[in-house]
Amino acid sequence: MSGYISNTGADTQEMLDSIGIKSTEQLFDEIPEEVRYCGIPDNSGQTEKTELGGIPGPMADMQTESYIKNLAARNKSAEKLICFLGAGIYDHYIPPVVRHMISRQEFYTSYTPYQPEISQGMLQAIFEYQSMMCSLTGGEVCNASLYDGASALAEAASMACRATGRNEVAVLCSVNPEYRKVLKTYAHSGGWTVKELLPAICSENDAIKRYEAQIDHGIAALIIQSPDFFGYIEDIKAAAEAAHSSGALLIVTADPLSLAVLEAPGVLGADIITGEGQALGNPMSFGGPHFGFMTASEKLLRKMPGRIVGQTKDKNGKRCFVLTMQAREQHIRREKATSNICSNQALNALAAAVYMTAAGKSGLPETAQLCYHKAVYAYNKLLETGLFKPLTDRPFFKEFALESSIEIQKLNAVLLENGILGGCDAGRYYMEHKNVWILAVTEKRTREEINYLAGIISDNFGNKSGVVFPWN
Repeated sequence: MSGYISNTGADTQEMLDSIGIKSTEQLFDEIPEEVRYCGIPDNSGQTEKTELGGIPGPMADMQTESYIKNLAARNKSAEKLICFLGAGIYDHYIPPVVRHMISRQEFYTSYTPYQPEISQGMLQAIFEYQSMMCSLTGGEVCNASLYDGASALAEAASMACRATGRNEVAVLCSVNPEYRKVLKTYAHSGGWTVKELLPAICSENDAIKRYEAQIDHGIAALIIQSPDFFGYIEDIKAAAEAAHSSGALLIVTADPLSLAVLEAPGVLGADIITGEGQALGNPMSFGGPHFGFMTASEKLLRKMPGRIVGQTKDKNGKRCFVLTMQAREQHIRREKATSNICSNQALNALAAAVYMTAAGKSGLPETAQLCYHKAVYAYNKLLETGLFKPLTDRPFFKEFALESSIEIQKLNAVLLENGILGGCDAGRYYMEHKNVWILAVTEKRTREEINYLAGIISDNFGNKSGVVFPWN
């Protein structure tokens, strides 16, 4: 216990006196009263404030284990449900080899190579990850991963502003709403602005006009998502032409698994490609930890945040690996850093590298094709119920949106009672798309599960009363 130093009452008082306050509670004066913990109301409505928020007192080991298990049993785990929820995090199959490899202590404990010259194994793993991500996205250079898809996109926007000397980015409203919130947060602190382009959904024929009509010649970058938040595939080539004609860069945030069957954004003209890497061998984990990926054209190499691993030869001519382009605040003056908050999610990126290696050149496209074909099957089965209609006629990958004649919250509640985790309610993010349901269908979903989904909906909400739906 020598590493633990407890504070006596006298110690605490001495510290309070030194900063000129009377109690530790005064340290929290800036926090509004209405958001502070005030205790748990009892049956009579009276509130009794407890020191630890109602947490029970000490228990024996066996009692504690039983208590925690009972608490955990109240959760509805996605592993025990048939999952059709996506919106950024997806229920994909993870081969056992992934967990086996990332659990090895030489990887599990290394996190990030602070002493690169003796971390050759970790450096090689990152190098292989970078190489595979470049092949997948069509980018020429890749960094050693970022926090998640949202921060990777925001870092890309900041990078575009540095590269062009401009201070505004334009983003389609079909980009994940949570990504756009992070983008605005970065912009607020970084001294640049964000312009959102409407509408979120348009027909395939209107896509090019949407780019051209709203892009200013002073923007640093145009940002699109493909497949977008609703699951629909954007015209990346048209977006690149529109962005480049105004001297801007094109940033594409993409589902990495979709790139196993779709043309790589880098080939179509994207300057920076980012995305959430969770679909590549990482569990959903209630939203994290995951990793964000970023690849770019070589001309932007010195503007990229984070670390890049390079391959070289040692003095004996043997293959070895080094950290290069380390423009983080840990290596150079903070004001010169490309980013002050980006992190190397090495273990999560390693999981992606193992996943892609295990799947191989044929396995990745096969998985992506299964997602697509199963999504199309689910799409058609739901339309057959007569309770939904398409939101648009544009092509999709593994996710699609339907206008529902049923209130989405009510629909999802009934599905949950029957062991199904339903789709995303688009109305939470888009006022104009109330009662739009976004479903994700991965390779894990079976024909029987999809039929079960459609059957539950028909049995509970079928049009038995002759009600006329809004589109009839």
